[in-house]
Amino acid sequence: MKVPKDVTTGRAISIRQPYVEDILRGKKKYEYRSRPTKIRGRVYLYASLGPGSDEYWKRMKLEPGTLPTGVIVGSVEIVDCLEDEDGGYKYKLKNPKRYKAPMKPRHQPQPLFFYPFGKK
Repeated sequence: MKVPKDVTTGRAISIRQPYVEDILRGKKKYEYRSRPTKIRGRVYLYASLGPGSDEYWKRMKLEPGTLPTGVIVGSVEIVDCLEDEDGGYKYKLKNPKRYKAPMKPRHQPQPLFFYPFGKK
């Protein structure tokens, strides 16, 4: 497996499907989290095993199980982190890139950020 070189830090962010698909389509511009991040730049997009909300699947006209999970499916730039009105944080996302083939991470995925192919 050839690891793409567009993510120079080697970091990945774990996000559930179908939110990852919405990011790759360029429609989801923010990722909402309870913690802020200082991470900026391009990160891998890891489609975690657990599915997102049923409502979101319906809104996208997709069924759970139809999108890849447990794999790296692309990358995206994190360009900012802002506090939202609910006291959480939103990571501003830009320039998503879908990979031709999903990749299995070599290292154990984590709930937020992790190094799927080891630290660089």
